[in-house]
Amino acid sequence: MEIKQSIPPILRPEQVTPVPLAAFASHFNLQCEVQDDIQLTGISMNTGDLRKGDLFVAMPGIKTHGANFISKAIELGAVAVVTDKTGLTLSPDVTVPILVLENPRVHLGALAAFVYGNTPGNMPLLFATTGTNGKTSTSYLLEGVLRQLGRVTGLTSTAERHIAGEVIVSRLTTPESPEMQALIARMREKGVTDVAIEVSAQALTQLRVDGLQFDVVAFTNLSHDHFDDYQGFDEYLKAKAKLFTSQRAKLGVVCLDTKFGKEIVALSEVPVVTIASHAEIVADWHVTVTAELPGKTEFRLTGPDGQELESSVPILGAHMAANAGLAVVMAVQAGYDFDEIAKSISRGIEAYLPGRTELVSPQGAPAVYVDFGHSPDAFLNTLGAVRKVTKGKVLMLFGADGDRDASKRPDMARVAAAGCDILVITDHHPRFEDPGSIRKSLVDAAKAFRPDLEIHEVSPPEAAIRLAVTLVKPGDAILWAGPGHQDYRDIQGVRTPYSARAEARAALLEAGYQ
Repeated sequence: MEIKQSIPPILRPEQVTPVPLAAFASHFNLQCEVQDDIQLTGISMNTGDLRKGDLFVAMPGIKTHGANFISKAIELGAVAVVTDKTGLTLSPDVTVPILVLENPRVHLGALAAFVYGNTPGNMPLLFATTGTNGKTSTSYLLEGVLRQLGRVTGLTSTAERHIAGEVIVSRLTTPESPEMQALIARMREKGVTDVAIEVSAQALTQLRVDGLQFDVVAFTNLSHDHFDDYQGFDEYLKAKAKLFTSQRAKLGVVCLDTKFGKEIVALSEVPVVTIASHAEIVADWHVTVTAELPGKTEFRLTGPDGQELESSVPILGAHMAANAGLAVVMAVQAGYDFDEIAKSISRGIEAYLPGRTELVSPQGAPAVYVDFGHSPDAFLNTLGAVRKVTKGKVLMLFGADGDRDASKRPDMARVAAAGCDILVITDHHPRFEDPGSIRKSLVDAAKAFRPDLEIHEVSPPEAAIRLAVTLVKPGDAILWAGPGHQDYRDIQGVRTPYSARAEARAALLEAGYQ
């Protein structure tokens, strides 16, 4: 039986300093008959997350206007409303003050920042990373560097939220601005000094990080992904470049490993330094991989003034060393002393990266890696990394997202077919799309590219991993790409509890590997 998984709740500060509605209206120059005793203790754009004392922001949506939910918001405890002129016409006989603001979405981040007290001079250091691949890994590695420097850290990523050591499952890669501002306020409350934030292109397009100015921002790379949201590379790149505006950032770090790095540098409105992991690329900083091992990648980082440090990351892959170098340079850009960083991470960066080329098999069994990668470029990097540390065969197991960018599926299949010895294609998040149709598109593309390859199509993924284990032996490796850290599958709109890590371990145990 399918069990509907609940979405993790929005995190807010435990103790809120109320904001007088009169002060709020005055700050944003909004006209309203304000009752002096009304106090705001939060802000929400969604009645599902609304709490007593909230300001409800009723905005126009794709299908309906948020003003249609004002009555419900008031029933749930909203004490005031912000909406546009259209919303005002939809909300007669409202019993709480209404403040009229055109284009409320554009102002939402600033409104939330004021309500939660996230004002200049009252903020932790904020770091943001964007790019197609490596955002999550760079954020975790940066948090590790900062923690080893003795800082109290926070993190928000695709996988998790971290608040001074507390770990919470994430809702979105980058939260909507009211949630983001509430999260920052919670971090401030807990004494967090530095926050690493993963920022998606969609977050920038949808203004989710508005109201924040980051101390240091970074760009990892750009490759084929999200073309269901963006009409090609040019539009996708420009969405990422919005992080490098003076409104959103003070300083930047740009990786030049893909050609798009130079374009970000050209578009940046803030001072940037550059980094590369290929010796032939001219950059301010360079990362050199010195050793690639199954559970560790060692690297050297050299700077423009002859600075040099050696360290490692607890995960395989040259691309992970590149992410680590980027994280270190972000810390340098923020003003941390290079020699102190070098000393603090001399024995390696201490970080656990959930679902990023995560080895889940015991000693003596075939190596099984579970990875979150779901783009052609991610497949290329991770397959290459697994191949380098595998003496025997490499089996690739993957599926593709339903109701998401279908244009990348043929490239995913071709990259997988080119880099493995055995290919097993299964389901991932079908959502409302026919999973059989998704699998067929992947199988057809893989067969067309490499007709001689051993290819299996197996559904569901529980059966696919069990077949995969029977096709390999100790010394071989399985790379299961796609599910990574996620603990559910999206099937017909239902978040069905599911863990690739648990299924892989169970399959190995059933096959006799203790």
